[in-house]
Amino acid sequence: MSAWLDDAVFYEIYPQSFNDSNADGIGDLPGVIEKLDYVLELGCNALWLNPCFVSPFGDAGYDVADYCMVAPRYGTNADLERLFAEAHARGMHVLLDLVPGHTSIEHPWFKESCRAEPNEFSGRYVWTDDVWTPVGDVPGVNGVLRGISERNGAVAVNFFAFQPALNYGFYHVTEPWQSAMDSPKALATRQAMKDVMAFWLERGCDGFRVDMAGSLVKDDPEQEGTIALWQDMRAFLDERYPNAVLISEWGEPDKTIRAGFHMDFLLQFGTSHYMDLFRCEHPWFAREGAGDASEFVATYRRNMELTDGRGLMCIPSGNHDMDRMRKFLDPEEMKLAFAFIMSMPGCPFVYAGDEIGMRHLDVTSVEGGYQRTGARSPMQWDAAAPNFGFSDAPAEKLYVRQDGAEDAPSVAAEMADESSLWSEVRRLIALRRSTPALGVNAAVEFVYCEKNAYPLAYLRSVREEGGQRVLVALNPAQRPAEVACDGRAARTLYSLGEAAELASGTLRVPACSATFIELA
Repeated sequence: MSAWLDDAVFYEIYPQSFNDSNADGIGDLPGVIEKLDYVLELGCNALWLNPCFVSPFGDAGYDVADYCMVAPRYGTNADLERLFAEAHARGMHVLLDLVPGHTSIEHPWFKESCRAEPNEFSGRYVWTDDVWTPVGDVPGVNGVLRGISERNGAVAVNFFAFQPALNYGFYHVTEPWQSAMDSPKALATRQAMKDVMAFWLERGCDGFRVDMAGSLVKDDPEQEGTIALWQDMRAFLDERYPNAVLISEWGEPDKTIRAGFHMDFLLQFGTSHYMDLFRCEHPWFAREGAGDASEFVATYRRNMELTDGRGLMCIPSGNHDMDRMRKFLDPEEMKLAFAFIMSMPGCPFVYAGDEIGMRHLDVTSVEGGYQRTGARSPMQWDAAAPNFGFSDAPAEKLYVRQDGAEDAPSVAAEMADESSLWSEVRRLIALRRSTPALGVNAAVEFVYCEKNAYPLAYLRSVREEGGQRVLVALNPAQRPAEVACDGRAARTLYSLGEAAELASGTLRVPACSATFIELA
């Protein structure tokens, strides 16, 4: 595993919404470079950059038209290489967003595959052998596109209708038009994606967050074929780029770690019960105290067992596909949520704007965002500046409109207030970095978590004998809690609200509090 992950706290940047340097209303790469020192001051030392490649932007850049060319609205390839260099000069690392499962219909590969005459790209996508032949009910396929080409066939799509599925083969081949995983067509696609990774790794990229990582091989219900594919990808990287990091959008750590990914992060879909904590009718971190964290903990424990402690399960504050955390929790409740995120194993992820409590907006869909668009509004840097300092463009030209409320949060105001959410997140990141037992790979043992109950208590510990041990006690509810707990307190490392106390086998946790207790 790349050593820098041991100290990594990630910051996700949605480039079109982060910082606009040329007054066109859309964020860009020079704008990201301008704000690297801000990200570092918060405490984050790694970036996940959402797709910034040439695209018709029907799905905000996840419909790639050229994997090896920066979209002009963001800048140039040279700008991206400069971002890598500027980040590295600050001790930071950058992961790009790799979309290996599909392209845009505007990609030259797809245009060539649409031709009636056979060519080297005829097998690059999942085509049937006749325009009237459907793909069928195949796991990993989300529809079909037909009647758009001179080629006699229908093409599978991965997500939206304009995102044709790249052909990595079928795990179960049942039709003559289907390719086996080891067929020349499928292997050519795999090699093309290796070439894309190599292109950016050669230019300073540190690795990739992989979009829809579990979707590549079709009719692969147990995903064994996709796991084998990624093991091959990892072997390629280990040989040529051994420090390249892979993070999966998969949501099943037992599969992704075996597949060769360094980490998997918890998602708004799947089996993790992550949403029970921050995003549901009764989030566990809401002060009403009506939530349930037990299913999350049970699943987390099961995934720890399935992965034998290998790899990282990462917990994000949110991402560009989720409703903002602020939709469900207010800033004081969010402080407790961040106390959890920054004290769990794995690399924490902060979605840009969550550190100041940006709201989820009710806005018209932009670039295929639909409900997700509300989490993609431009960063609010300074309320005293036009467009919160995001852009000098007229407001009507902004990528997405901004929060118009009088109390809309801004970076400038939050940084000036020692009691703000931003300041709390910064303190938590600094404490995490200075406390070995709160580190990426330190062990976790859940001490107390019962169904529909509070508090949540867990022990973080350095794995070496005699290593530091820290008890984390979280109680967002408006009522105090008291549970049996062994151990002897040495000192309180951190408290938000009134500090919890551990004495005589009892842990007393005040209402609306978070406490980190170093044990003797």
